[in-house]
Amino acid sequence: MLCQRTIKTSIQATGVGLHTGRKVRLLIRPAQTDTGVVFRRVDLDPVVDVPAKALHVGETRLSSCLVQGEARVYTVEHLMSALAGLGIDNAYIDIDGPEVPIMDGSAAPFVFLLQGAGIEVQAAPKRFIRMKSPIEVRDGDKWARLDPHNGYRLAFSIAFDHPVIDRSAQSVTIDFAQTSYMKEIARARTFGFMQDVENLREHGLALGGGLDNAVVLDEYRVLNSEGLRFTDEFIRHKVLDAIGDLYLIGHPILGAFSAHKSGHALNNQLLRAVLAAQAAWDIVTFESPGQAAPAGILGEPVAA
Repeated sequence: MLCQRTIKTSIQATGVGLHTGRKVRLLIRPAQTDTGVVFRRVDLDPVVDVPAKALHVGETRLSSCLVQGEARVYTVEHLMSALAGLGIDNAYIDIDGPEVPIMDGSAAPFVFLLQGAGIEVQAAPKRFIRMKSPIEVRDGDKWARLDPHNGYRLAFSIAFDHPVIDRSAQSVTIDFAQTSYMKEIARARTFGFMQDVENLREHGLALGGGLDNAVVLDEYRVLNSEGLRFTDEFIRHKVLDAIGDLYLIGHPILGAFSAHKSGHALNNQLLRAVLAAQAAWDIVTFESPGQAAPAGILGEPVAA
């Protein structure tokens, strides 16, 4: 049986928010079966629970922000990506500020934390959303789509007019039947352009950003002294973000995601379209020993 998972012990981390620049502490705790992922604003009185669900995404400028009443939790996508990558279904995330810490700009620090806490297999079947028919959303020349697929595959393409990005791959297809999330995706960092920083900071964004938590480019080159972690780190980070955004549907997906120039807003629009089209998907489990689970499920070993 493919079972739900949580973590064995609580684990904590401290960092700064990429956009708010505020120091924040988070504590990730085990949760019972069928809890899902729930952020808890413990700095508020009373404490506010903010479910990590697509319909709670209220802002999408440069990050995915969850909203519950007046409470907000910004920049959840990297932590959500790590939880998806390790196949963790249930967790409480206590946070004492409005934004998840950016750490090094990738999902790798969260993967390290979660692995340090240990993975607990729970006595309940893991539920998957299995796509039965295609769903697509568009915004001008941008689009995002989910198709039926017996596993989990993502294809992404970008179009940036910059010499460094032009020399790297601007499209990629990742099939998790052959690809390790931890080795090939988790370490890819967020990126930005020096000429945009001043404008962002004037609007109260990127206040915690720097060379230690993002790949920064000027008009011609990468400014980080250590360079890139992957030659195509830019497109790999877009896949990392998409995995985190898509996990906000509430369950792992059996399907093929493809997108061109999509971001947090369009990713969330796609999830809302899927949830509204209930005939396009169903919930499946793999409970009996005779049921063969598809290859390519996040959190499972990749094929040899």
